[in-house]
Amino acid sequence: MGADFDERLALVEAALYATGRPLSWRELASVLGESSKDEVLKLARTLVKEYRRRGGALEVVELQGERFVLQLKPSYALRVRPLMPKFPSKAALRTLAYIAFKQPVLQSRVIKVRGSHAYKHLKMLEALGFITREKNQRGKIVIRTTELFSEYLNLSKEPRRMKRQLQEKLKAENIQTYLQKEKHKEGG
Repeated sequence: MGADFDERLALVEAALYATGRPLSWRELASVLGESSKDEVLKLARTLVKEYRRRGGALEVVELQGERFVLQLKPSYALRVRPLMPKFPSKAALRTLAYIAFKQPVLQSRVIKVRGSHAYKHLKMLEALGFITREKNQRGKIVIRTTELFSEYLNLSKEPRRMKRQLQEKLKAENIQTYLQKEKHKEGG
C-alpha cells in the first residue's frame, strides 16, 4: 500500500467527516474519481479496520447497502452530550415520533394532531433529512421518515419493525402515554 492508496484513504475519511452522514460506495467513488466498486469498498473497509485498530472515540461503520459512516462511538456520545449542539426541540421530536409511528401520514393529519406549530417542525425535519413530503395523486401531502432517520437512530427501514424498535427505545421517554394522548386527540 503506497502513498497513492494512503491519499485515497484520507479522501474517503475526509468525505465521511465532511458530510456527517452515511455515504454509499457510489458517492465515495464520485469523490475518488473511481469507477471500480471493488476498489472503493476496499478503501472504505480498510478505514473501518484502521479505526477499529486505533481505538479512540470515533468509528467508521459499514451499514446495510454497502454504505459507510464516520461517527462518535455510543459510549462517548452519552458522556459528551451536554456539549453537543442541541437537536430539535422536544415538540419537534414528538412530531417526528408521531410521523414515525403513523407513516405514511397526511400532513393535514399531522397538523391537526400536533397543531399549527408543526409546520415549523416539518420544515426543520425535512431540512435535516429526517422526513420527506410528497404530493399524492389527490394533491395531498404525504409524509414519511427517510433512510437517514432510520440510520441515525439505528432502526429498521421497514415501518412495522421500526415502530416496534421505537417503542422499545422510547419507553424511557414514556412515549406510550404521549401516543395515547395523541390517539385520543384524533378521536381514536
